[in-house]
Amino acid sequence: MKILYVITGLAGGGAEKVVIDLADQMQAHGHQVKIAYLKGQPILQPQNPEIGLHYLGLENPWRLWSAYRTYQQLLQSYAPDVVHAHMVHANIFSRLARILHKVPKLICTAHSTNEGGALRMLAYRLTDHWADINSHVSQRATQLFIQRKAFSTQAITVYNGIDLSAFYKQRFRPEQLTEFLPSAIIAARQQDPACKLILAVGRLNVQKDYPNLLYAIQQLKSLHSTSFQVMIAGEGEQRAAIEQLIMDLQLQDDVILLGRRQDVAALMSIADVFVLSSREEGFALVVAEAMACECYVVATDCGGVKEVMGDTGTLVAIEDSTRLAQAIADVLREDPALLSASRAAAKQRVHEQFSVQLAVQQWLRIYA
Repeated sequence: MKILYVITGLAGGGAEKVVIDLADQMQAHGHQVKIAYLKGQPILQPQNPEIGLHYLGLENPWRLWSAYRTYQQLLQSYAPDVVHAHMVHANIFSRLARILHKVPKLICTAHSTNEGGALRMLAYRLTDHWADINSHVSQRATQLFIQRKAFSTQAITVYNGIDLSAFYKQRFRPEQLTEFLPSAIIAARQQDPACKLILAVGRLNVQKDYPNLLYAIQQLKSLHSTSFQVMIAGEGEQRAAIEQLIMDLQLQDDVILLGRRQDVAALMSIADVFVLSSREEGFALVVAEAMACECYVVATDCGGVKEVMGDTGTLVAIEDSTRLAQAIADVLREDPALLSASRAAAKQRVHEQFSVQLAVQQWLRIYA
């Protein structure tokens, strides 16, 4: 089978990681795979060099026709059996392109509960009939899109899958920690071996609501008597605003921005708590990754987070830093045996429901 994935870009977000993992897995299953991306520089790339990356050049609306012509040439030369688009721009683009160039099957997958404002929802609605199958990454998000009439009632839910060979609990000797932890974290742990590590991972954007986390950390300092350090891994357009808020809240000694990291599984393996403070999510891939690494999760109840976590970890309402701070404090002083049991249950849940292998099998049935 020839599969063409079309995606808005290949930055370091969860949706992009999902597509890269799917491409590698499909190629490993003996299928031919190519990825077309609309814009930007490809930060993420497949492990398999046989998977071709094709830049369409849709950096602004004025380049729509040029991007379509490049896409058309790819369709003509490759002749895919299935085109699977991901994220709003790629979904709308691939639907519109189908008016001029037919493809055997077009599947469109949304990855966020908020893929834009009313105009984007209208664009989804008006182009719905050009997609053979619409899907979202959580039941909650699927129903929301149906309610907004962005998707028809025939839309389906397919959960994202994670590569369990990459996300698992890693063990480190003390001297190994210096290889990937910031010196400030090492110094804090040397000064206080009981120092707790709190980790957040995700793009520095409005949807992830890092101010919610930072206000919670400010309150946590009065709720938790022992020392802790907070690490935030990720990059994005909100970095300057987040840096300023860290200074305004006088958290310079408590919070470290790590930037984009390739060793997220290692960070999750040594963290005591993983915190997701988002106001919007689709599936929340990082939550499943933290669960696979046996890191206790405290998360806001948005998008498909509850579906991922089940009865493991701790859920709190969105945009409530007081409750978030209290939840983190409760975890930091919880009985280690109870935390261990919850982490084991979380790991088992991910292995049973959210592996990339399960996702691949479900997609292959849909592609057929």
